[in-house]
Amino acid sequence: MLSESVEMTRISNLLSPIKASDAGSKLWIIFLTSGAFLVWYIFRTEFWMWQFITLSLWYAGLMWAGLRWPAFRTLFLVIIGIAAIGVGLYQFGYTASDSVALYFFFQSSAMVYWMSAAIVFSAAGYYWYLFSGNEASGDWGHKFAWVAVTLGYAALAIRWQQTYIGHPSWGHIPVTNMYDVMVLFCATTALFYLYYESLGRTRGLGAFAMPMILVAAIFLVWVGFAYHQNKIQPIIPALQSFWLKIHIPMEFVAYANFYLAGMVGVSYLLKNRSENIGSSLSKRLPSLNELEHIMVSMVMFGFLFFTAGTILGAVWAAKAWGGFWSWDPKETWALIVWLNYAAYLHMRSNNTFSTRPDKGVKLAWWAALSLITVTFCFVGVDLFLGGLHSYAKL
Repeated sequence: MLSESVEMTRISNLLSPIKASDAGSKLWIIFLTSGAFLVWYIFRTEFWMWQFITLSLWYAGLMWAGLRWPAFRTLFLVIIGIAAIGVGLYQFGYTASDSVALYFFFQSSAMVYWMSAAIVFSAAGYYWYLFSGNEASGDWGHKFAWVAVTLGYAALAIRWQQTYIGHPSWGHIPVTNMYDVMVLFCATTALFYLYYESLGRTRGLGAFAMPMILVAAIFLVWVGFAYHQNKIQPIIPALQSFWLKIHIPMEFVAYANFYLAGMVGVSYLLKNRSENIGSSLSKRLPSLNELEHIMVSMVMFGFLFFTAGTILGAVWAAKAWGGFWSWDPKETWALIVWLNYAAYLHMRSNNTFSTRPDKGVKLAWWAALSLITVTFCFVGVDLFLGGLHSYAKL
């Protein structure tokens, strides 16, 4: 079992100073800076203040991710390469009806199905590793998780191009219905899981993260088949806003971390029980102390982005509907989610609570049960309550 100091070091690597002395880091700095400058040069006459701010934030975020996590650099370039092929085929006038490559792979719908298949294999590999200890299964689960992330983001990039095909005025970032956002959720959650896995150097948590993502993938395939939400449709005027491009992605960074925290909570409870009964299952999961720190780190990161996303959503609401807050069902449940995790973090930092021997168990149960409120805010409000935010209603 790892010592507490080693476990803390692994988690604190997230906040340690970035070293950019290797050749790959230097190339990443040059590549990303050149790309940002090119975007600025092409669109500088069309951008306004907030778009320049958003470009700067994306630049800073991608730079941090690439310097912190070398694998992210490779991922970013592969996604660009795959998306460029699909976008290029559409730009040259090809469609899925006259291009075998588009029909079977490079159109967004086909790529989403391939992503879903990769999630199935990833979940199976991680699950088999957890219960059998087969290292090769864990490696395959890890590799297929990378494939799923790559295909998910490439599919969204190509789908963005596809929105312009029906009519130029239809063009929009693909996060406007349940199908779109579930693709974003699957790719983003898997990406964050892989990052946390790289910190802990363990494959056991994949047996909790990837099956959960598989449920989302099954749901999005069902939404596409049953409700045809995989078809490109024009968006309503309220969604034709710059704020759509930053509010929704920020919320889904938060959702991804909240869901992962919940599944880490489940793994904590299973680890605790397996240690009590002497099961070998516990050997393939991080220690309880490390699981607790991973779980809390996920909640903190998700809470940060959920807070920022909610504030930006209020600004968007003021511009679209004339008021920052209207107690719409989605807004109300977002407040419930925010208060829930604010209480979680407050309780975690409470000196009296933090010294209790059972604090890890209580935090794990809290993180796991919090998925009920998060899921209702994410999906339930759209399915059952409607309101001003019922754009994803089936």
